[in-house]
Formats: sequence, structure tokens, C-alpha cells
Amino acid sequence: MKSYKLIVFSAPSGSGKTTLVKYILNKFPDFVFSISATTRPKRENEENGVEYFFHSEKEFEEKIKNNEFIEWERFYDYYYGTLKSFIEEKIEQEKVVIFELDVKGALNFKKIYPDSVLVFISPPDFETLEKRLTERATESKIDLIKRLERAKLEMSFKDKFDYIIMNDNLEKAKKEIIEIIKKEI
Repeated sequence: MKSYKLIVFSAPSGSGKTTLVKYILNKFPDFVFSISATTRPKRENEENGVEYFFHSEKEFEEKIKNNEFIEWERFYDYYYGTLKSFIEEKIEQEKVVIFELDVKGALNFKKIYPDSVLVFISPPDFETLEKRLTERATESKIDLIKRLERAKLEMSFKDKFDYIIMNDNLEKAKKEIIEIIKKEI
């Protein structure tokens, strides 16, 4: 039997998920980050194949037709998905794979990989989340409104996750994540 672990992190945008995932990857250099595919425009500081695999809408839809995704969804007017080939390669290599997926993607992922561990990163409250997103200033006003609407929906699914971490204090959240990893691996 192969020895691998799939740990999925989900959170509304602005909850600190990416900061916490980067912390885990620095602390455990043997862990692999799952790179998602997307049709959203590349931000100034992003590289193809590092933060995301960037595809045109036509390319992404072709991959959907060819059943190349474990999960995919269209939101914020863009497609996002997890490529089967990438994950299967990492499972074959018996790696611990860390995922950042939206809530629906994480729940669909758990159906395919029932032994995966789902971790929800929760903001302290909606007002804090709104402030973080506004200060981040990476989205247009329209995209910001969409992200805030989406956050309300995502928060309603948090009880379906294996673990919930309240990110009201970054150092405390880091300690909680380490405890989860120690328990699961």
C-alpha cells in the first residue's frame, strides 16, 4: 500500500490561508504544494507553474471535456481546477500534498479521496475579512464584492471540514496547524 497524505486547506479570500500554507511548506520542505489550474489573469508577482497553471478559457474547457480534472469550478468569472495528472504523480511518489481549494472543491475532493484531511481557515469575523481584502487591494471593486459574497457562502460550509482553525492570531493558528499535521501524519 502506498504511503501518502493529502491535506486540503480552504478559506474565504483574506482569511490568511496562503500565509499559513506557505508557513507549512517552509516548515516541512518535503511537502508538495498542489498547483491549481485557472483562467484568471496572472497577477504581477505570479509565475505560470508556480502559483497556478494559467490557461486560456478554451484550453481549460478542453481539459474539462477530456476529464483531466479531479475537481473544477467556475467562480469570479474564471475557472479553477485540480489536474489529475499532477496529483496522481505525487501520490505515486508517496508525497504529502498540500492543497488550497475553494470550499466546494474541497468537499468534492473528499468524495474522491476520502482519506484526505480538510482544514478550514476561518477569519475572526466578517468585518475583519472585509478589512483584510480591502487593504490587500489586489481585486477590482467588482471582484472584491464578489469575493465578499462568496465568503458568506464558504463560511456556511465550514462545519463539513475535519478541522476549523480560527485565524485571529497568526502564531496561534500556526501552532494549531502543526498539531493537526503531527496528528494526521
